[in-house]
Amino acid sequence: MTLQSYIRYMEIDLSLFTAEVVWFLIGVGLLLLELIIPGLILVFFGIGAWLTALILLGFDLSLNMQLLIFSLSSVGSLLLLRQSIRKRYMDVSIKGDSDTDSGFIGSQAISLTNIKPGTDGKVEFNGSQWAACANTSIAPRMAVRIIGMKSIKLIVEPIKL
Repeated sequence: MTLQSYIRYMEIDLSLFTAEVVWFLIGVGLLLLELIIPGLILVFFGIGAWLTALILLGFDLSLNMQLLIFSLSSVGSLLLLRQSIRKRYMDVSIKGDSDTDSGFIGSQAISLTNIKPGTDGKVEFNGSQWAACANTSIAPRMAVRIIGMKSIKLIVEPIKL
């Protein structure tokens, strides 16, 4: 059985797979991959694929032009938006620079492991264990103050009595 006869047999309507739909599905796939492989890169290629699909709704372009639009829009969105998104959601926030940190910064926790400069440890805060780092050495069971966050890692310092 040939591919064409199989398609006729299965009654697959290939007219649904237009260039716009293919680029849209590529964008969805890239966004789903970003969830599996975090790094804040693939999302911008997904945006580029969606922009390409959007442009193809109005214009009939060659494959080379589609690839050029995809490349330029992906790299452009990466260069324009990555820094602001990274600062907003992933970078260090000290002493409550954002509203999301307000419940953490200044609060007390207990160290569960040794924490040394350059080596992460664990602290207990509000009944949960959190990854933590510090600029000074901290022994287990020591009271610490949360002075910042980097993504979901707490930055702590020992409480001096």
